Amino acid sequence: MSSPPTASPASRRLPSWAGRNYTLLTGAAVVTNLGSHGALIASAFAVMEAGGSGGDVGLVAAARTLPLVLFLLVGGALADRLPRHRVMVAANALNCVSQAVFAVLVLTGEPRLWQMMLLTALCGTGTAFFNPAAEGMLLSSVSGEHSNRAFALFRMAMNGAGIGGAALGGALIAAIGPGWVLAVDAAAFAVAGALRAFLDVGPTTERAPGGGLLSDLREGWVEFRTRPWLWSIVLQFSVVVAVVGAAEAVYGPLVARDRLGGPAPWGMALAFFGVGTIAGAVLMMLWKPRRLLLVGTLCVFPLALPSAGLAVPLPTWWLCAVMFVSGAAIEVFGVNWMTTMHQEIPEEKFSRVSAYDWFGSVSMLPLATALAGPAENVFGRTPALWGCAALVIVPTALVLLVPQVRHITRRPVPEKSTAADSSLAGV
Repeated sequence: MSSPPTASPASRRLPSWAGRNYTLLTGAAVVTNLGSHGALIASAFAVMEAGGSGGDVGLVAAARTLPLVLFLLVGGALADRLPRHRVMVAANALNCVSQAVFAVLVLTGEPRLWQMMLLTALCGTGTAFFNPAAEGMLLSSVSGEHSNRAFALFRMAMNGAGIGGAALGGALIAAIGPGWVLAVDAAAFAVAGALRAFLDVGPTTERAPGGGLLSDLREGWVEFRTRPWLWSIVLQFSVVVAVVGAAEAVYGPLVARDRLGGPAPWGMALAFFGVGTIAGAVLMMLWKPRRLLLVGTLCVFPLALPSAGLAVPLPTWWLCAVMFVSGAAIEVFGVNWMTTMHQEIPEEKFSRVSAYDWFGSVSMLPLATALAGPAENVFGRTPALWGCAALVIVPTALVLLVPQVRHITRRPVPEKSTAADSSLAGV
């Protein structure tokens, strides 16, 4: 890697560990989240405004997540083989184009269900290649001793942008319709991709001759399956993410339409979830729990609260309070999870292990979102939401039986000279 540029006076005001890559990653994540949080609400209301049912909303949500299951592992292997920033920029370009076409269809006429499913599937494909590369890039952009604070600050900035995106998105949908919110999301992907093009990465890790994509995937699988703490929590989240995703993408907008008065209250509730994540991130900048995964797993239980709140349903402000608590709790889990990954996984395998993590965590999400509408028809919306809450609690309790989850502790990380660490001094 070339020698880092001299620090500017403005950059000296940043923490010493906030290097060029970390700063660009954080700024791009803020831009992306400003657009994407409103777009998630907009896509659901675009389906309903086109005459779609709750089942159609679930099909469009499933179309977004199915490519994650299909392409995440390939994306993780490529991100450990190619320069990660190039994978990220290409993925952002695909997201930009797909969301722009979706916006045009909504603004110029009645989009058909198959068109909306196709475009959201393209957006999901971009996400499948983006996520492992982005997580690997972030994990390699900070040194071990600063990881807890760096990850907390990154997530606080990212989720803070989500607050404005969700609240503004809900208000704009109510005022001018979902098409313009989708257009803003497309523009946000374009800006974020431009920022990520300036990420500074060194040459990819040398690999043994003959190693190919399948060999890389096998290496990542070995890292994954030999760590009980890793695969057990990913298995837990395959259920948790599925039911929480179904409640948020399908039942939330439906409850908002039928019982809360429309998209704006649901956008506000999602914004309070974002406020909660900021509170959780602030807490994690000050607190370094010794038992990383035990504390994190205990904080997954509150994710059952939003489904229960929608089942009642709670009035808007009480629902906002529930979303705040669950947001703070999941942020504590998220920072501890990223710190554990940074501590336990070799840097050259970050993206592949992250891909198995993402793959397992979202593997059941397309099925859950697709079945949310039929489940409502068979059982009723309220029993389906109570079932979502129960399916958060049960696997979370079971994962606490894994000894490593209870006993993995934070370790002091000795300073080491690496390309990633040297880049921290760049700004």
